This record gives sequence, structure tokens and C-alpha cells, in this order.
Amino acid sequence: MGNTETSFSSNPITAGGEQHQPDLEMYTPKPSKVQRLAAILSIVCAGAALISDGYQNSLMTMTNVLFGIEYKKQYTSTVSTRVSNALLVGEIIGQVVIGLTCDYMGRKTALVATTVLIVIGGILATAAHGTTIEGMFWMLVVSRGMVGFGTGGEYPASSTAASEAANEAALTKRGPIFVMVTNFPLAFGGPLAISIFLIVLSAAGENHLSTVWRVCFGIGCIFPLAVFYFRLKMATSYLYKKGAIKKNVPYLLVLKYYWKALIGTCGAWFLYDFITFPNGVFSATILASIVPDSATNLRKTGEWQLLLGTIALPGVLVGAYLCNIIGRRATMMLGFSGYIVFGLIIGCAFEQLSKIVPLFVVFYGLMMSMGNLGPGDMIGLLSSESYATAVRGTCYGLSAALGKVGAAVGTQCFKPIQAHLGKKWTFIIAAICGVAGILVTYFFIPHVTGEDLRVEDAKFEEYLLKNGWTGSLGATESEEDLKDQETNIELAKTPDNDSEKY
Repeated sequence: MGNTETSFSSNPITAGGEQHQPDLEMYTPKPSKVQRLAAILSIVCAGAALISDGYQNSLMTMTNVLFGIEYKKQYTSTVSTRVSNALLVGEIIGQVVIGLTCDYMGRKTALVATTVLIVIGGILATAAHGTTIEGMFWMLVVSRGMVGFGTGGEYPASSTAASEAANEAALTKRGPIFVMVTNFPLAFGGPLAISIFLIVLSAAGENHLSTVWRVCFGIGCIFPLAVFYFRLKMATSYLYKKGAIKKNVPYLLVLKYYWKALIGTCGAWFLYDFITFPNGVFSATILASIVPDSATNLRKTGEWQLLLGTIALPGVLVGAYLCNIIGRRATMMLGFSGYIVFGLIIGCAFEQLSKIVPLFVVFYGLMMSMGNLGPGDMIGLLSSESYATAVRGTCYGLSAALGKVGAAVGTQCFKPIQAHLGKKWTFIIAAICGVAGILVTYFFIPHVTGEDLRVEDAKFEEYLLKNGWTGSLGATESEEDLKDQETNIELAKTPDNDSEKY
């Protein structure tokens, strides 16, 4: 290895071949007060803009109903699915590409790129026009695909940056912190999108629906812009500086080492998004079909949808609380079991519950809340903790991309299932997926205990060296390091005292 790079495995194997725990302090020093402030800034900047991703993911919930009213002839089932899936396809591509990018080029570079794409795509969606209504929807497909590339890239870039920064700033609270800056803003984006939609609808009126959806799309550009400057000032984590592989990435060894974990995180994410995404996108459509007079009353449908999203939100907080108490895997299996319970209740009693709208909304919301509690909170956390820093973005992005494949498949199947089997079967299938999710979690998800991420980095490097890898770990000193120093200087009100430790 190069002289300027620090090795994770200072001496992982003794002369007799006996393994011992690596001395973590030898390659990653404790952060000073200023460095901890920089880590906290990174956590906030990485997670804050994820609210825009939750907003964009939920934007089509009410827009689908609006388009159905405003463009009855042109907005067919095929067009609806195409517009909804445009975001998903963009997210799948973005998660894979940005996942690789944030490992090669750094977390900050990836975050800046995703922010720019979300803003440009949002502007194009707001201004969508065409010589025909069909042409306008095709422009929406393209612009929403661009937004999806950006929001998809946010998953690996933001989550890996937040996890690594939390590891430095507050190791014992890394799990809850990660959930609160990733899945909480993602989940909160749903009620926020509905609230903004209702406010804009009240201001513009139901006779100006074109204005309503354009304003809602435009507002989605504000959230990423609000943190853009601070993302430019983010510091690079010590984990990335010491653990990145800039060239000669041994992907075959990575696959051999992490194949089981990849089956677990990819499989669980696929099942979760297969259930939650179509149920989120088309939940307003379901409500519109059972709420009296709501087919033409957007406000009434929106109010019920807001209640549904609000009921689903507390699950995020409960999952964040439980992850350190009962463990990551147990929390995720608990959430999947909620799909079984509430999916079967709603599915088996759909005819009766659909006549009692408040009770239907409560059970529906509880099912979504259990999803947030379990896989919603834990799958991102586990995907960030199960892999070494060198390939964390790549493996996280791949897992998230498989999740969005599940979302695309679920969205594509949702309406055909309703048409051929009946609405109740969308909930019964959710229960079946809950069973599959528990099995995948139990047999394939690693037993992560919340230990220091440096331990996994040391084990991974040891494995690479034992298998003949001759590359080097550690990002070279570069302009990014100088920018990090500038950030530290700005954060420090007084000169840092090297003796001051946290």
C-alpha cells in the first residue's frame, strides 16, 4: 500500500495465524470538537433534502386523481402507469450509477449532482407542455425520469454519508439518528405533499387544476435548493478517506464476500417497495373509489389521504426507538408481520370495511405504519451497516435499485390485480409478501449489532489481502481535503485544541 494511505488491518493476523480484533485507534483517530461539528453538519445536509425525495415520491398520489378529472379521455390507465413509473425507472438507474459514483468520486460530489438533477427535472415538469395533451404527458415522463435519477441517487449518496458521519459523531445512537434523517423525512414527505396540494387547491380553486399540479411540481424544487449551499460545504468522513477504493475494485471478491447479505438487502427491499410504493401512489385512487362523492371532489379525497399518511408516520418513530433495543433484524421482521396482520384484516373484510371509511383508513394507515416501523426504517440502515466503506455506496445503491424494481413491478401489477382479482387482493398479496419478507430477513440479513463501521472495514480489508488483492485503500490527499479544512475553519469559533476530545 502507498505510504500516504493508512491500512485498516494494522496486524489482523498473528504469526501463528490466530486472528484478533484490529486496533481501530491506529487508523482512525477520535474526532476533535470541530470535526464532530463537521460530522453533524454532514448528517443534517445528507438527510435534510431527503424530504424532497419523499415529496416527489408522494406527489403522484393526488396528481393521479387530478389528472383523471382534468384529462379524462387522455389520462388512461396506460398513461397513468407510464407517468408513475417514469420516476421509478429514473430512480433505478440513478441508484446504480450514483451508488458507484459516490464510492469512486466521493459522497459530496454525488450529492451535489443529485441536487442539480432534481431541480432541473422539477423545473421541466412544472413547465411541461406539448402540441397535444399526449405530448404534454410524454414531457412529464421525461422530466419525471430526470427527477427520479436524482432522487434515486440520493438514496446511496445521502444514506452512506449520513451513516458514516453518525458513526463519527454518535456511535451508540447511529441507528436512531440514521432513521430520523433518512426514512423520517422520506415518510414525512407524503403528508407534506398532500398538505401542500390541499393548500394550493384551496388557493387556486377546482376550476384551475392545471395551475394546481404545476405549482405542486414547482414547490418540489425548493427543498433541495434549501440545502444546496450546505452540501457544497460538507466534510468527507474519515471512513471514506481511509477506506475508499479509487481503482482496481475487486468486484468478484466483493460478490463472493457479500453474496448472502446482498440477497437479504436486495430481496427485502424488493418486497417492501413492491407493497408500499403502489399502495402509496394509488392509495388516493382507492379512497376515491370508496369515499362517497369523492370521485369529483379532490378536497375530500385529499383530506382522507392526509389522515392516512399521518397515521402511517408514527411507525417511523417506533422503529427508530426499537432498533437499538430489540435489534435491527427483529425490528424489520416485526414490521413485516404487520403486513400479515393488517393485510389479512383489510383483505378478508374488504367489503365490510369499505362501507365504514374511517375504520378502513385506520387499518390501512396501520398497515403502512408497520411498514415504516420495520423494513421502511431498517432496510436502509442495514444496507448502510452491512457493507464496508469501500463498496457501501455500490451495494446500497444496488439494494435500493432492486427495491425500486419491486416498486415498478408492483405499480405495473396493481391495477391489473384490482381489475381481475378485486381490490381486496392487493391487501392479501401484501400479507403474502410480509411472510416472504420475514423469511428473507431471517435467513439472509446479517446480524448487525450497531458496532463501529470500522470493524467491518478491517474485516473486509483482511479478506481482500488473504485472497491476493494488490490494490490500495484510502482516498488520496486532494482538493476535497482542502475544502474539508475550510469547512472546519468556518465551524470553529476558536482555534481547535488537539487535547479536547469528545
